[in-house]
Amino acid sequence: MTLIATQSLTKTYGGRVTALADLTVDVEPGIVGLVGANGAGKSTFIKILLGLIPPTSGQARVLDLDPTTDAAGVRARVGYMPEHDCLPPDLSAAEFVTHLGRMSGLPRTAARERASEALRHVGLYEERYRQIGGYSTGMKQRVKLAQALVHDPDLLLLDEPTNGLDPAGRDAMLGLVHRIGTEFGISVLVCSHLLGEVERICTALVAIDGGRLLRADNISAMTSATDVLAVEVSEGTDELAARLAALELPVRRDGRLLLVPLAEERTYDLILTAVAELDLPLHRLDQRRHRVAELFAAGQDTTREASNVHA
Repeated sequence: MTLIATQSLTKTYGGRVTALADLTVDVEPGIVGLVGANGAGKSTFIKILLGLIPPTSGQARVLDLDPTTDAAGVRARVGYMPEHDCLPPDLSAAEFVTHLGRMSGLPRTAARERASEALRHVGLYEERYRQIGGYSTGMKQRVKLAQALVHDPDLLLLDEPTNGLDPAGRDAMLGLVHRIGTEFGISVLVCSHLLGEVERICTALVAIDGGRLLRADNISAMTSATDVLAVEVSEGTDELAARLAALELPVRRDGRLLLVPLAEERTYDLILTAVAELDLPLHRLDQRRHRVAELFAAGQDTTREASNVHA
C-alpha cells in the first residue's frame, strides 16, 4: 500500500503566500526523509496529511484515506511528533503518554500498559514517573516520540525530531528512529532541514523547495560509488592512518572516516591486513558514495518535476 499520495497539491495563505505548489508525489513504505530549508513547506505538508488544514487545491491521501474528509481515520493510524515543545511540565511522562493513549481510543489499562512499553522503547522507562518539567531537552524529545508510538500506528510523522539536541543527542534520536522503522515495521516520514542527518537512516528522500517538489527517489538511486574506499574503525584511527601511509597508500581524514583511493584491487587486501595486524575493530570498509546533499544542491536549479519514491 502507498503511504502517501498527492496530486497537484497546493496550499496558499491569504491568496498571496504559497506554501505548496502543484506537489505530486507517491511515497512507499520505509523510512522516508522529507527535506528542505526552513520555509520550504514541510510543516504545511504534514498539517495537510493530518487533516489539520485543508489544501487550497489538489488531493492528498494517507494510507489510502483522504485527510480532508476522514481526518479522524488518518489520525487513528498515524503517530505525530510535533517540532515545538508541547509538553505539560507538571505531569509525569507516564501520565502524559497514558492520557494520549486514552485520547487515541485505548481503554485505561491498555493505555497504561502501552505507555510503559512506548517509554521503554525510547529509553525512559526508569524515568517515567518523573515530572516532564525536570527533563532535559533530549528526554522531552523522547517523550514526544513515545506519545506518537503509544497507539501502535502504521505511520509516524516526525517534524524535526532532532530539534535542539546536541550531536550525541541527535545520533541517539536518529538511532531510535532507525530502529523503529526497521525493527518495529512502522513506516516513518522524517521532516528535517538537515539533509546530512536524515540521509544516514532513510531509504528514500523527498526534497521540496519553495513548496515545489525538487526531487524524490531512493537513496541508492541518488548516489553513485566513487573510486575511493571509506574505512572506519571503532578505535585506533590514527594508528591505522599511520600504517596505511607507511604502505604508501594516500590517506585523508573525513571525520571518523579514512578515505583511500582505490587504485587497484589489492588496496582492499592491504587495508584488511593492516586492520588485522593492529587488531582493530573494523566498522566499515566500502566504496564511498557521493553525498546526497551534493546531488540536491546540483539539481536545485534544474529539477522541479515530480517523481515517485520507492522505499
